[in-house]
Amino acid sequence: MKLKEDLNPVLLLLFQVTVWLYSVLAFLPSYLFSSVSESDAGLGSEQDRAQRLKAQSVTGRPAGPYRAMGATKRLVSSLHPGLDTLDKVFEDASRRFPDRDCLGTREVVMEEDERQSNGKVFKKVILGQYRWRSYAETHKAAARFGSGLAALGQRAHNNIAIFCETRAEWVIAAHACFMQNFPLVTLYSTLGGPAITHGLNETEVSHIITSRELLETRLKFILLEVPRLQHIIVVDDTPTKWPGYPRGISVHNMATVQELGTKPENVSRGRKQPMPSDIAVIMYTSGSTGVPKGVMISHSNIIAGITGMAERIPNLGENDTYIGYLPLAHVLELSAELVCVAHGCRIGYSSPQTLADQSTKIKKGSKGDTSVLQPTLMAAVPEIMDRIYKNVMTKVEEMSSAQRTLFTLAYNYKLEQLSQGRSTPLCDNLVFKKVRSLLGGKTRVLLSGGAPLSAATQRFMNVCFCCPVGQGYGLTETCGAGTISEMWDYSTGRVGGPLICSEIKLKDWVEGGYHSTDTPNPQGEILIGGPNVTMGYYKNEAKNQDFFVDDNGQRWFCTGDIGEVHPDGCLKIIDRKKDLVKLQAGEYVSLGKVEAMLKNCPLIDNICAYANSEEMYVIGFVVPNQKHLLSLAEQYCIRGERSKVITPWRERRGQLCTQLERFEIPRKIRLSPDPWTPETGLVTDAFKLKRQQLKSKYQDDIERMYGGK
Repeated sequence: MKLKEDLNPVLLLLFQVTVWLYSVLAFLPSYLFSSVSESDAGLGSEQDRAQRLKAQSVTGRPAGPYRAMGATKRLVSSLHPGLDTLDKVFEDASRRFPDRDCLGTREVVMEEDERQSNGKVFKKVILGQYRWRSYAETHKAAARFGSGLAALGQRAHNNIAIFCETRAEWVIAAHACFMQNFPLVTLYSTLGGPAITHGLNETEVSHIITSRELLETRLKFILLEVPRLQHIIVVDDTPTKWPGYPRGISVHNMATVQELGTKPENVSRGRKQPMPSDIAVIMYTSGSTGVPKGVMISHSNIIAGITGMAERIPNLGENDTYIGYLPLAHVLELSAELVCVAHGCRIGYSSPQTLADQSTKIKKGSKGDTSVLQPTLMAAVPEIMDRIYKNVMTKVEEMSSAQRTLFTLAYNYKLEQLSQGRSTPLCDNLVFKKVRSLLGGKTRVLLSGGAPLSAATQRFMNVCFCCPVGQGYGLTETCGAGTISEMWDYSTGRVGGPLICSEIKLKDWVEGGYHSTDTPNPQGEILIGGPNVTMGYYKNEAKNQDFFVDDNGQRWFCTGDIGEVHPDGCLKIIDRKKDLVKLQAGEYVSLGKVEAMLKNCPLIDNICAYANSEEMYVIGFVVPNQKHLLSLAEQYCIRGERSKVITPWRERRGQLCTQLERFEIPRKIRLSPDPWTPETGLVTDAFKLKRQQLKSKYQDDIERMYGGK
C-alpha cells in the first residue's frame, strides 16, 4: 500500500536520479557478484525464489493434502537423529555451545515514581546492561532445580504448574521439568482467580512455580480453593521468609530449591527420563471464549513443531540474538525460544513495558531493551506491530513538509523495489535508519503470529524496518506449527506454505459456500496433520472431536478456519467458521475482518465488532484515539461537546471502510458524552456476550469495576 503522494515533479525526478546514480556507482559490482554466486549455486534471485512452488498436493486433488516441496515424500519430525525429547535437545545444545550466552536479564539500576501532569503516578525504571548465563550454566541451574523439586516430593508423570511472567527463570524451570519428566502446566499470568483455580484443580497439581508479584496479587487469594496444593516455589530471591500462608502450604525461593538439588543424596537420586510420547506441556488457553482448555503436548509434538519452524529461518545459528517478551504460556513464544536454544542463539528478556525507549516503564532519556540488546530475531503479534505502525505514521504527519516529502518518496520507491526483489541501501541508511533503531537496528527476521496481520502493517514493517516479516499460521493444538511464509516472499495477506513437519487438507464447508472445487483457488476448512498435532484436550473428551486419526495412523486437527490454497502452494486465511455470522438478509460477515480493517484507522485504538442474525447490520464498540478525534474535530471547526464529533466521523466512514463489503460497514455509531457504566442503559447483546466471555478471565477485575453485578 503506497503512501499518498502530493509531490513536486521536479523533486520526484531529482530523488529518482540521486537514488539511481548511488545504486549504480556503489552497488552494481556487488549486485553482479552476488547474482553470479547465486546463479552458480542454483538459487536464483530473491524474486525467483519468491515465485517458485512452495507446496503441492501429493494426491493431485485440489483438497490436498498439501506438503512442502522438501517434504513431499515424508514429513520431518526431528532436528537431528536421536534428539527425540526436549531434555536431549537442551543437553545437546549445552554440549555444543557451553560458553555461549544463553539467557540474559537486565539489572535494575534505579526505580522511582514519576508524577504526571494529571496527578497520576507511574513507576519508571532505569535498567543497566544484560547479565548472561551461559548454556552450561543454564543447564546446570535447570538440573539442580529439577533435583530440588524431586526432593520436595514432585514425581515423574505428576503435573506441576507454572504461573509466571516471561523471564529467564521460566525457561530454567521448564527445562528442569523436561529433564525430570514432570508434565508442565502453563497458565497465562493475566488470568483471573476462577481461571487459575480451574487449571490448578483440573490438573491436580501439588507444586506451582510463580513470581513474588503474582503470588502476592493473584495466587494467595485462591489458595484455599486449591486443596491439593502443597508447595509454592517463588523465582525471586527476596524475601526468604513467607509468613501468613495457609497451613499445609510451604513457600520456597527458587535458589533454596536449587541448593536442595545439590545435596549428595538428591544428586544421586536417579531421574526418570521422558519418552517421546510423554506429555511435556499441558498448555492452557487464554479462556477468552470460555473456560480455559488444557492442550496436551508431547515431547515429540514440540520437537516436530520447532523443526518445521527452524527450517523457515535462513542462517539460524549462534550469532543470532532473540528478544523474549511475549507470554511464554503462549505456544508461539515457547516454540520460538526452544528453536533458539536448539540452535545456540542467545535470548535476552524484556517486557511490553520496557521493550523500547518510549515504553511506559522506561524513564525518559534511558534505553529500552531493544536498544541495548539489538536483537536479530523477534516474534510479534499483529497488535504490537499495528501500534508501531500507527505511532510512526503519527510522527510522519508531524514532520516538516520537506521531511514528509522525503519519507514518502523513499517509502514508495522502496515498496516498488521490494516488489521486484531489489534492495535499497541508500533509503535504508538515510531515511529508515532511525525507524529501524526502534527495534535495535539489527533485526533481520520478524515472525508474526497469533492473529491476521494487515497488508498495510506488513508492508510498513518490510519497508521501514528493512527486514522480512514471516507471517505464520498455527494453533496451540498444532504446537503453533502449520505454515510460515518464506523470508523472501514479500506478498501480503498469505501465511505461506506448509512447514516440513505438517500437511494441510481442505474440507468442504457446504453451509458457508466453500468447496475444494472452487475456482480460481480451492477453498474449505483447514485441516492440519502431522507429528506436530497434539494429543488432545486434558480431561475434555467432548472437545476432542476436533481431532482424528486417519487410516495411516496420522493425527489431524480440524481448525475451524477457512482457507484457500494459491497455485504456488501458499495458504490464505479467508474466514473462520465460528467468526462468521449470518445476518438477517442471509449474508455472512467475518467479525475478525471488520475488526482487523478498522484497527488500522488512526481514529480507532481498539474495536469489538458484533453481529446478530436477527439484524441487518454490524455494530462495534470503539475505543477512539482521543488525539486524532480532537484533531479531526478541529479540522471541521467543531467546538463544544464531544458527541458532536460524530458528524465528521460519519462523513469519513466511507473512506475508512472502502475494503469492506457493504454489509460489513457499521450502520450506526453513537458516542456517549459520559463514561459508560451498566446503569446508562447502553447495553446490547454484544456487550452482554463479551462480558460473559471475559468474566472467567478477569473475574476479580470485573467485580471491582462493576460492583459484583
